[in-house]
Amino acid sequence: MVSQGIYTLANDVVYDQLVALLNSIEVNVSSVLPICIIPYDDRLDKVRNEIKDRPNLTLFENQQSIDRWENFAHKVWDAHPRNKESKASRPKWYKGHLHRKFVAFDGEFDHFVFYEADNLAMKSIEDVWEKLEGYDFVFDDWEHRKPTENAALNIPIIESTGCYTEEQIRPKIHDASFFASKKGLFPPQELAELEDKLINEREVEWINRIGWWDDVFLYNYLTLRSERPIYNFTQSSDAQDRTGNCADADPFVNIDNILYNEQGLKPIHRIHYMNYSSASFARLCQGEDADINYKDIFLHYRFLKHPDQKPSEFIPPSSLTKASRKLQGIMGKIKRTIS
Repeated sequence: MVSQGIYTLANDVVYDQLVALLNSIEVNVSSVLPICIIPYDDRLDKVRNEIKDRPNLTLFENQQSIDRWENFAHKVWDAHPRNKESKASRPKWYKGHLHRKFVAFDGEFDHFVFYEADNLAMKSIEDVWEKLEGYDFVFDDWEHRKPTENAALNIPIIESTGCYTEEQIRPKIHDASFFASKKGLFPPQELAELEDKLINEREVEWINRIGWWDDVFLYNYLTLRSERPIYNFTQSSDAQDRTGNCADADPFVNIDNILYNEQGLKPIHRIHYMNYSSASFARLCQGEDADINYKDIFLHYRFLKHPDQKPSEFIPPSSLTKASRKLQGIMGKIKRTIS
């Protein structure tokens, strides 16, 4: 029998978001489906305490797998043309560990769904499991619609090699904040061959320059080059499957603490709070009126099991506080540039 499970990537920094995600999965997906947390780093005290209270929750502890993917990603990014640019041009996610999510391919579940910690689950994933019967990767996002200059893959460079046309590439471009796949993909020998193509055959240049150190961009190369079948719900022939998912861009309707696509009231797999910082969610949970779309639905799931801990009132940050945070952001950027 095929085992099924869910992965997410987290540490104590995103604890509030992790709890909200776990509660949304319990209510809207399954209360018994096993969930494995992949450690973003070693800041895990709160995460470990949460695991003690949830019998279906575990921590991914295969350090050999973590090291395998860390080493692979670091070698690839060291070979990328942007690695030679000035320190000032480095993105905010430079040296991050988001690529650790790929250890899911080495994990315990034969079929799995990955949710980024900044998501909330909004409906059953039975349709996702069904798609995995005929596809190796399943997505639900609109990344394939991005302009060429912002796409994960450098389409003109790839076309110039004669390996793929834009018509072949674009439908396969995807996000990595929500996806389903299978255990055993990208085994060591295959990953070594892809590493050779990326570094020695310079296919690292297939990855768009703006995506240096971005797990999404690297993942797009891997799925394209592996040439395994991909399905994206946003490209379905059934209009009911084509919905939005971004909290900062798409309109939704809240019905009994479940969000639906505003146009057609279509069920959505998840809401993705992309472009909002973990610090903003932490402040929201402490009673600050943080500027976050659909924050009421987040608060519902964050304090679902402990409603008495939910702040009773929310106070906007002062002008001085806003100015101080902006200054801290500038100083942090300077520090990253000179370090």
